[in-house]
Amino acid sequence: MLDLCKLLHYRIQRTKRKQKKDKNKSKYTSMIVFTEEQEALVNSSWEAFKKNIPQLSILFYTLILEKLPDAKDMFSFLKSFDGIPHNNSTLEAHAELIFEMTRDSAVQLRAKGKVDVADDVTLEYLGSVHVQKGVIDLHFMVFKEAMLKTIKKAVEDKWSEELDCAWGIAYDELASAIKKAMGW
Repeated sequence: MLDLCKLLHYRIQRTKRKQKKDKNKSKYTSMIVFTEEQEALVNSSWEAFKKNIPQLSILFYTLILEKLPDAKDMFSFLKSFDGIPHNNSTLEAHAELIFEMTRDSAVQLRAKGKVDVADDVTLEYLGSVHVQKGVIDLHFMVFKEAMLKTIKKAVEDKWSEELDCAWGIAYDELASAIKKAMGW
């Protein structure tokens, strides 16, 4: 039996294949169906995350480094520390930015059916930084897993498969936009 998350991802991929022509730009764009309920799930769990950024950011980077210890060198705020530093405002700000961009992606998916990072310069910058740091597809997968586990910790008993799927879809679409900016 296909679980709900796989079904939603299937629907997205199928929707992407049904591209519609953008009359103003003479190119094809894809639209994603992201429901009001999915957006609400992401927004409410984002609020729960914001209430405990110091501890949840430590959890997030701990989960990443458990799977990818060498990724430590990709982050300037981790390089000179053994382990994950506590009370590190740069670490917390970076974690908050990643989660906020994913939450913003959910809002954009609901409103526009696609992800637009703040502007092309920002997306271009994100792509160049990811290329410079040597980010590979495995990094995106580990970040997603760490993000979902961190959100699960933030919401505790409110965790559900639907919430997992909503964050997963928003993250996947953001990652796809960054990968495109990386030239993939």
